[in-house]
Amino acid sequence: MCELLGMSANVPTDICFSFAGLMARGGRTGPHKDGWGVAMYRHGQVWSIHDPRPSANSDMADVISRTSLKCDVVISHIRQANVGEVCLPNTHPFSRQLWGKTWSYAHNGQLESSDSLPLISFIPVGTTDSERSFCWILESLANEFGDTMPDEATLSKALCRLAQQLKSMGVFNMMLSEGEFLFCYCSTKLHWITRRAPFKKATLSDEDITINFSEVTTDKDVVTVIATQPLTTNETWQQMQEGEFIGFRSGEVIYKSMH
Repeated sequence: MCELLGMSANVPTDICFSFAGLMARGGRTGPHKDGWGVAMYRHGQVWSIHDPRPSANSDMADVISRTSLKCDVVISHIRQANVGEVCLPNTHPFSRQLWGKTWSYAHNGQLESSDSLPLISFIPVGTTDSERSFCWILESLANEFGDTMPDEATLSKALCRLAQQLKSMGVFNMMLSEGEFLFCYCSTKLHWITRRAPFKKATLSDEDITINFSEVTTDKDVVTVIATQPLTTNETWQQMQEGEFIGFRSGEVIYKSMH
């Protein structure tokens, strides 16, 4: 299985600390050696970096772990391939344009008979079930809502419904964003934590790194991190339940549904 990492914050925040923990799992402390990628949003614009090499050995990943790019939303993924060869087109997160926004998507799991998902306008570049499911989600949204993005509650309900359909095909843990919202769906494993004042120290479970968040934040900061497995040893993470869908904006939960 792959691993996911996401962030939603109310002020531009870097992902260095959490990404360093995820990066180690990409071939050193974990088996996810088949590529990595990250999509980082600031004011709706996105930096996207992809590398089919193991993140633990990637000089590009090392740069990201040490570069303070302040972002509103982040989606990152380290891959353990099961469908599709190890190559750049099959490296998450995938991106497409819809409603004038760049949507990014990462998936952990495996879907049976994903070739049966009907596509017309959104066509995969690679050969993964993950990218095909992403294209199907956007195709379904475009068919349902036309040229106008719906309000957050309507969009959240639609995405939750589509996620439920994909879950019926196998394991479906996913993250999806257009730069303002971060939508997460749990089929088997996702955990999240919201950090706000009073901020404390945190220690990574996969690296000998500790940070005192009170030294790098203000009292108004709200930062939520979502990961397949908890990244720290001295914090309490919330575990998402099977069939749970959560939408975040500016670090806060704006929609939650259980099925």
